[in-house]
Amino acid sequence: MNDMRIDKYLSLVLQFSRSHISRIINDESLLVNNKKVKSSYIVKFSDEISVLIKEPETLNLEPQNLQIEIIFEDDFIVVVNKPANMVVHPSAGHKKNTLVNALLFHCKNLSSINDVIRPGIVHRLDKDTSGLMVIAKNNRAHLGLSAQFKNRKVKKFYKALSFGSVKPEKGRIETYIGRHKKNRLKFSSFTNNGKIAITNYSVEKYFKRFSLLDINIETGRTHQIRVHFSEKGYPLVGDTLYAGKRALKVMPANLNRVFLHSYKLIFFHPDNGEKLCFQIDLPEELKKFLKIIENE
Repeated sequence: MNDMRIDKYLSLVLQFSRSHISRIINDESLLVNNKKVKSSYIVKFSDEISVLIKEPETLNLEPQNLQIEIIFEDDFIVVVNKPANMVVHPSAGHKKNTLVNALLFHCKNLSSINDVIRPGIVHRLDKDTSGLMVIAKNNRAHLGLSAQFKNRKVKKFYKALSFGSVKPEKGRIETYIGRHKKNRLKFSSFTNNGKIAITNYSVEKYFKRFSLLDINIETGRTHQIRVHFSEKGYPLVGDTLYAGKRALKVMPANLNRVFLHSYKLIFFHPDNGEKLCFQIDLPEELKKFLKIIENE
């Protein structure tokens, strides 16, 4: 126990996620020797630790019979193909029609270890991004999957279409990403408090004005792929936030979304340890767009 941070120690003892432990500490529900401590506090054998475990909030979210494609489901996990233009979990501006609302209708159980508005959610995709997501149906599965994401054991692959001819044809982008200094809706590598972000890519095909990319990300920062390629000078097609006016000039067809799709997901089953690999095709609207630009 010596030389172990208090957040890590409590996570092991209580079987809570580190983020849950951080909330307990921030809410001043943890005392060590009758004093408040920070997450970085190093535990000692002589410490007297008291933790106030609050009753979980009542889940007050509306189950909705929304159409979602379930790729796989058992007692521990659900793998879904999230459509574009669907928010993952409720927020101030999106209280309904989210993936969580749909999951609450289709699944009897979801993990409660995250928080009241994000049951089952271990990782996220942007609203405009489609593709594979794994959902935890109980807290044991949630902890197991969270550990895999943290330790980079989950392999995540994407297809993306960018403006321009991406050079070099194969590469690795490694930066720190954090909230944009001026625009709070955006993220950026030019920040003072960023976290490491690693994106590997190869060009699958060049078009006249675009590049079709095969991407594997080692980390999962918000807007990571979109930030990396916009800052490289090749913003993603349909990305009005990072491509700006350029995104509105996608001729000869309108594409009401970002051309970004999570097509393959590899991880280990949180119960039996079996290696699982799921792969899906591009959605029809992206296939149609590729056919259009093929003939330019």
